[in-house]
Amino acid sequence: MLNDQFGRQFNYLRLSITDVCNFSCSYCLPNGYQCDTPRNFLNKNEISTLVNAFAELGTKKVRITGGEPCLRNDVTDIIKLCKNTPGIEKVAITTNGFNLLNKIDEFAEAGLDVSIDSLNPSMFKLITGHDKLTLILKGIERAVELGIKDIKINAVLAKQFNKNQLKDFLAWVKHHKVTVRFIELMETGDGATFFEENHLSGQTVKAQLLDQGWLQVVRGKLNGPAEEFCHPDYDGRIGLIMPYSKDFCKSCNRLRVSALGKLHLCLFAEQGIDLRELLNEDDTAATVKAIRAAMGNKEISHELDKRLTGATTHLAMLGG
Repeated sequence: MLNDQFGRQFNYLRLSITDVCNFSCSYCLPNGYQCDTPRNFLNKNEISTLVNAFAELGTKKVRITGGEPCLRNDVTDIIKLCKNTPGIEKVAITTNGFNLLNKIDEFAEAGLDVSIDSLNPSMFKLITGHDKLTLILKGIERAVELGIKDIKINAVLAKQFNKNQLKDFLAWVKHHKVTVRFIELMETGDGATFFEENHLSGQTVKAQLLDQGWLQVVRGKLNGPAEEFCHPDYDGRIGLIMPYSKDFCKSCNRLRVSALGKLHLCLFAEQGIDLRELLNEDDTAATVKAIRAAMGNKEISHELDKRLTGATTHLAMLGG
């Protein structure tokens, strides 16, 4: 098992396969994807070497992220590649859902996260810049029909947009076996003003849920940082991801690799450790050694109470 100097075990890899995104969400890429330079993203052979190395180190779960991973034509092949890697027990994908209805039958065995910031079509368009809500909801319905488990719907908490829409999401999960996860808005260097105007603590939502009889669910060993809640009268669940909460980093179990092959020990780590040369050489043993050596540099906390530097696009390319 891969450990750090603080005794934490890492069994979860978030793998970005592209940093391109076709949405222009107000909290992430308000001006849309701006890079015009051709990008040489990890190919399938490199991804195979990488995932095999992480599997040797005890990784059990791989989440495929972007940007928007469904913009890659070979995304289904990458899902299959990860699922067929010995040692990998679970493969999930995080998508904005724009092409979900067309793709869902192809990767029905993969876990699923979808980003939906509002159940109101006009508000969804205002936040994301796209009028795709109805199509995305149809894709989710199809995923349920196919028996896909652990479907999670992500929504970023923002005062200007969805502060008062908790009741809408609660009404929706009452009869849908999905988990709606509210992600607390995180501050980045070029988003300080937006953060000040829109940050809403997830603790506020947590208090509302507890007051309404929701019960906290014990976190599974392969789960991410979300605190999940269930209610006997609801088919679905509510989750909260609160990076500003006390001891958020204490249970960290995940590492990130960018679409260009850089290992990031934390979402907010500006400098990644370049694994690309080793991946090009198909050197699994050397990749394992490099990853293990890097763990000595992992810090105990990302210290979100301090002013963060770095660009919003950095968070986007690592899939949040």
